[in-house]
Amino acid sequence: MADPILLIVGLGNPGRRYAGTRHNAGYSFIEAITGDVGAELRREERFEAWTGAGSIGGDTVRLLAPQTYMNCSGSSVAKFVQFFKIPVHQMLVAHDDLDLAPGMVRLKVGGGHGGHNGLRDIFNHLGSADFIRLRIGIGHPGSSSQVTNYVLSPPTAEEGDAILDAIQAARRELPSIVRGEIQMAMNVLHSREQDQGDGG
Repeated sequence: MADPILLIVGLGNPGRRYAGTRHNAGYSFIEAITGDVGAELRREERFEAWTGAGSIGGDTVRLLAPQTYMNCSGSSVAKFVQFFKIPVHQMLVAHDDLDLAPGMVRLKVGGGHGGHNGLRDIFNHLGSADFIRLRIGIGHPGSSSQVTNYVLSPPTAEEGDAILDAIQAARRELPSIVRGEIQMAMNVLHSREQDQGDGG
């Protein structure tokens, strides 16, 4: 069995202006699981983040929601993992993903940043891409010129319901994910997509 996940990071932009936008899907995941792990988030200026700690299934896990802007997420993450000496491969980062339709959610181990500026900054600060990603689909506007406005806008009601459903599906797999049973959780989430008929 793989090593357990010690840290779950949720990416987003802080402030009322960005609350509920597509780009904040990672924040939404953290909010969804905070009660599950028995954590209470609090602001910690030294990490430029909201943080909390709890456990699930007897495994201790820390939560981190950087309060830098998305493009500077790596600064907060690097400070946190260095302070708590958390190996990069034992970290899960939840983020929005343009390449997946709303309602889709996938786990990925390592790989590129796919143009996601939050992931890019984490790569740059940690010097490694060997962490687990929870990719929460938000869909694509169809044109690269529309991406910025799209991710910084709220989803439609239908899209929002689909995104929430995906987050809840990932939440149900949280015990497996935290235990390091990533392939098992992948299989469940992937089969869920097939059942929905999403395909890609």
